[in-house]
Amino acid sequence: MSFLDPSVWDGKIYTDGWTEGSAGTVDVVEPATGAVLGRAGMASGEDVFAAATRAAKAQKAWAATKPEERAAVLRRAGQVFEDHVQELNTWIQRETGAIGGKAAMETHVAANECFDSAGLPHHPAGEVLTSDEAHWSFARRVPAGVVGVISPFNFPLILSIRSVAPALALGNAVILKPDPRTPVSGGVMIMRAFEEAGLPAGVLQLLTGGADAGAALSEAPEIRVVSFTGSTAAGRKVGEACGRNLKRAHLELGGNNALVVLPGADVAAAASAGAFGAFMHQGQVCMTSGRHLVHESIKDEYVAALKEKAEHLPVGDPTGDVALGPIIDQKQRDNVDRIVRGAKDAGASIEAGGTYENLFYAPTVLSGVDAANPAWAEEIFGPVAPVMSFSSIEEAAEVINANEYGLSLGILGDVGQAMKLADLVDAGKVHINEQTVADESNAPMGGMKASGNGARFGGYTANIEAFTEVQWLTMRPEIAPYPF
Repeated sequence: MSFLDPSVWDGKIYTDGWTEGSAGTVDVVEPATGAVLGRAGMASGEDVFAAATRAAKAQKAWAATKPEERAAVLRRAGQVFEDHVQELNTWIQRETGAIGGKAAMETHVAANECFDSAGLPHHPAGEVLTSDEAHWSFARRVPAGVVGVISPFNFPLILSIRSVAPALALGNAVILKPDPRTPVSGGVMIMRAFEEAGLPAGVLQLLTGGADAGAALSEAPEIRVVSFTGSTAAGRKVGEACGRNLKRAHLELGGNNALVVLPGADVAAAASAGAFGAFMHQGQVCMTSGRHLVHESIKDEYVAALKEKAEHLPVGDPTGDVALGPIIDQKQRDNVDRIVRGAKDAGASIEAGGTYENLFYAPTVLSGVDAANPAWAEEIFGPVAPVMSFSSIEEAAEVINANEYGLSLGILGDVGQAMKLADLVDAGKVHINEQTVADESNAPMGGMKASGNGARFGGYTANIEAFTEVQWLTMRPEIAPYPF
């Protein structure tokens, strides 16, 4: 039997084992072919409430487990990802429409997230405080308790495991709700990895579900932290619900990221970076290079070079020799096309692409856009590269900051000019002489403004802050004297 054999998980959720969900099932559909790969169980809000109660009980014993034992579980889970990499990569390709390189990146990062998180149980857990009282005073980090994780369809493995692994390592229990379109890559393979690694029952539970299940994660009293990655619109709802229920919400949301090409930049190299940033995984990345801001002296040359790239990137079944696979579903494809049509109606020129067949959307380059054009103003989440020019660093900063998002920024060209620009913009990530899409397991991940509420994942500091609470602890050798 294979590691991800559908007979194990078909039509089921995972609580203390693989069980039926009370909200029916959903087909796992291959976007490239329309084939049904299996069925995932769907959880209701009631299922989530029951799972939260179960998780709270399991969490106490898990938090009391020796740090070396928790670390060993994380290391074994990382090894499982490496041991089954070919099968996992195939599933990611077929379920998410990813080309081979993107699938391999997901499994590689997933393993590293587990390996890095294995260091968290032995990380210092607080500090000794000075005090004017005759006692010892400490601020210690304790597990938050139960963590709810909600992850999206585009990079489902990475965007689930980057919260699941550190939260578990720090002694929390986790309830994972992946996007119903990608329940295997975003959930089943993680659940199976930790099953194989020996994680105790109830500490990690997988409940694929719809909006009612997601709402329940923000309502269940046992859940103290909700880690959400997804659209800004959905993130606002999660944040509102968590605020009402006095929970912490870690929100990594949308982006409309600028890639700035400075005067004097190598245009061929810049166009290569721009094509990767705009078209990688069909542009379905929160960090996609969605706005190409090019100095007026080289704008026409850049557009021509980017057009040449777009016209020669093969599109098709991601299991073949292609650069782009399918859009995740018809609804998303139609939204991409709506924005492209609206961009043309608003005066943009379609230099390349702008067409589709089934769910395969051709890499698209738009010129003649302005700040009011929908292709510039909106997050497209598709393989579309709008290009606009600028004349000065100050103008570039003004254009970048005028957008509501503040997730990632790429600056190509002279490092001195890039440093000046970086100091003027609002962005959670700045990459000089790199495009906008990047992820490393030990690097902080988060955005500003409508892109989220800061760097909530990645690296020891951010992960400890995200998934623990601070407790003040004092002690004396004897009972303190009091005047009453």
